[in-house]
Parts: sequence; C-alpha cells; structure tokens
Amino acid sequence: MSEYKAGPLLSKINLPEDLRKNISNEELVHVSNELRQYIIDIVSEKGGHFGASLGVVELTVALHYVYNTPYDQLVWDVGHQAYGHKILTGRKSEFHTNRQFKGLSGFPKRDESEYDTFGTGHSSTSNPAALGLAIASQLKGEDKQHVTVIGDASIGSGMAFEGLNHAGVTTANLLVILNDNAIGIDPSVGALKQYLTNVKKGTQKQDNIFEALNFEYSGPVDGHDLKALVSELKRLKSIDGPKFLHVITTKGKGLR
Repeated sequence: MSEYKAGPLLSKINLPEDLRKNISNEELVHVSNELRQYIIDIVSEKGGHFGASLGVVELTVALHYVYNTPYDQLVWDVGHQAYGHKILTGRKSEFHTNRQFKGLSGFPKRDESEYDTFGTGHSSTSNPAALGLAIASQLKGEDKQHVTVIGDASIGSGMAFEGLNHAGVTTANLLVILNDNAIGIDPSVGALKQYLTNVKKGTQKQDNIFEALNFEYSGPVDGHDLKALVSELKRLKSIDGPKFLHVITTKGKGLR
C-alpha cells in the first residue's frame, strides 16, 4: 500500500471510466488540482521529471474525460508527460514506485497497461506511430479516435514531421495535440519556434503551416482551461480526418 494519500475526488478514480461516470464537468478542475498535488507529493520525494507532467495535468484529465480510452488510442510523445496519465489509468496506488527498481516505468510501456498504446521513450515518434494505428483502424472498419500529445521542441524533429507529412494526404482519424510551452530541455529554438511564437502573438502573416499540410487546425487554446479543452476536444472528436489542436501550457505549472 502507498503511504501517499490522494485527494477526495482523485481517491474515487481508479480508471478513466470512473472519471467519465462519476465526475461532473464542474468537478474536473478539482480533480486536476488533486492530481497535480499528488504528482508533486510523490515525485518530490521519489524523484522523476516534474515539468512535463505538471504542464499537461488539465489536458490529461480532459483527454480521458472526453475519449473512450483505451478503445480510443492515446500516444504520448516524450514519456515524461505521462505521469498523470499513469495515475488515472489504474496505477495510482503504485505510482510511488515510478522509476524505482521493479516499479513502474518512467515512460508509457505496453506490457504495463493497455492504456499505454505505444512504448514511448523520448521524443518525436508519436505522430507516425498514431498514424499507423489510425490507418490500421480505418482498414479494419473500426470507429476509433487516435490522439497524440507532442511538445513544440519535438514536433520539428524528423519522424514527427514525417508523420504530419504522411497524415496530411490520408483521411485517417488522427488528432495531433501540440503541447506548446516554448521549452524543450532549454528554451526552444529555430524557425518553427518563431512561427509558433508569432501565432500566439497574433502577428503571423503567412498561411497556417498545419492547414497547409491538410490538417483541420484549432487554437491556440489555453491548456489549463478545462472548460475550453473539454469543449474543443468534443468538437474535434466529431470531425473526420487529420486534425491539429494547438494548446498553450506552462511547463512545471503548480511548482515554484
């Protein structure tokens, strides 16, 4: 048994099904606050990566609330984002063993949970992996959603961009979520970073690069506004083909 105590709402959530059935829209904010604190309490003592997972707490809650995981398939790019995901998908009582000997993996791991759709190490593999899953579902006639969460530093890498390039000439049911916090290991650099900065400032004069790649583009959306996230994810869920959601987050939110 874990010595760490979850908050009153989080303690009632063992699987995403509990989140969808037992938690109201209004309570999602409180679930997020409790989830963020639970991550901080454990990782501050046991070690691990704070920044990435703390930045996507609200997005993690919204994704598992809106999508029918694990039937709908969720792929995390950079496994450090997936701590909240692990806690909500049946591993809450074991989370204190994260990155410990014989404990949970610090990354999504397929033989650890059916919710870990793809074995993610570090970055840039999510888009092609999820596209492959989406095309396979399409060939089998399955009505599944496929979602990736990828950071702004990762999306410019080779495989990630290849996935966008390929997806744009398919009708695959794929949603790429850009977790844009302007930070990789250090502040992000490069032309794509400058493009995303201009989009956020509203000063981008050229065509939208993701629309040019045949994605239905949406955003930027505040990645810590649960009401906006849930609303937009529900809307995008009803749209066929490749979609792109630009989400603005603060890396390490909640920890000074």
